Amino acid sequence: MSEPLLRVLARMRGHLLDPDTLVKAVASGRQKGQQPRWRRVEMRYVDIKAGRHLQVVTYDATQAHTANHSGDAARDAVDELLDEPFASWHVETTTESHQVRVTKKLEAVVHTSAREEAVEPDRGHDRDKQRLLPEDDPVFKALGLADAQGRLKPSRHAKLRQVEEFLRLLDSSVTDAMDKGHLRRPTAEEPLRIADLGCGNAYLTFTAQRYLAEVRGLPVVVTGVDVKEQSREHNSAVAAELGVHAEFVVGSIAGAQLDPVPEVVLALHACDTATDEALARAVEWGAQLVLAAPCCHHDIAAQLRRSPTPAPYALLTRHGILRERLADTLTDGLRAALMRMQGYKVDVVQFVESQHTPRNTMLRATRTGSPVKGGGVRKEYDELVTTWGIRPKLAELLGLV
Repeated sequence: MSEPLLRVLARMRGHLLDPDTLVKAVASGRQKGQQPRWRRVEMRYVDIKAGRHLQVVTYDATQAHTANHSGDAARDAVDELLDEPFASWHVETTTESHQVRVTKKLEAVVHTSAREEAVEPDRGHDRDKQRLLPEDDPVFKALGLADAQGRLKPSRHAKLRQVEEFLRLLDSSVTDAMDKGHLRRPTAEEPLRIADLGCGNAYLTFTAQRYLAEVRGLPVVVTGVDVKEQSREHNSAVAAELGVHAEFVVGSIAGAQLDPVPEVVLALHACDTATDEALARAVEWGAQLVLAAPCCHHDIAAQLRRSPTPAPYALLTRHGILRERLADTLTDGLRAALMRMQGYKVDVVQFVESQHTPRNTMLRATRTGSPVKGGGVRKEYDELVTTWGIRPKLAELLGLV
């Protein structure tokens, strides 16, 4: 049952300003037609030399910003954040967990559950840079990112940073989709089914399972798909070492057969049109949530090289580096449009760079409706591909050409 939003936020304000009982609070998502200043906000109380302070970590598109407040400054910080148009709040206290979802009518739906036992908040100030998974988590040792003593290897810091950013995007995406009813809440009898297409050594497969199952407490089953038998053998051994429910299948992205089909599809580092194949499979399976970050874009770039540039855009393709950047933008934009036509709400967000994902973007798609054949998105898409004389691979795979 919905309640007035201001009344619920006032109730949450009381929890946020209680330095003795607040464990952690997270705000994310955006209300319909509005955009909060921050992508995500985390709050908890920490004990420092000057006393107990409210620590606020705000995340923009590229980095995290941390600030500590006390007294009136803490109240002002909380009031300022409550005024932001976030779509959901998750507030944990020592005895309860409160999940607040803002509806399209700007009312609030609240789910409150009592803890079986009261917990003791962690007030330590120098926590592992607010990591979702600590560096000494067993999963990093099993994956070879940490040594036998649980210390992160110096050469693997970049990989950990990428994993951490991926987990934050996955966490906020899953929370938002569940809060809005686009992704079901899993149970022990019916765990959430997640597939990682082109999983390789399954860094993201295992860390996603570890975070969602152990930290979030969500029952999940993960399946990794890769063309190499070596990957299946290696990853199956890691799963046995960790004692987690993970399955690995040998096959191509386009040809993999999964039964039951996944509800969440991940595709990171898929080269060029392999990302298109992953998106097409997600659509075919009716996946509710898709996160895809390609390692490279070549197909549209090659088509631009072969075709004359339409007027008046010659200045954008005269130099090779500019043509490549334009091709990247066209590829991301066309994929987003095609997924919207399939009934998905789509965001193209910034993702941390690495040697595998230099393009620095991730497509996040949440299934919110049925495919549409016409409308404004289809018209804009048709005009764009006609103007540039290009043929997106994803359109072919979806049977739209």
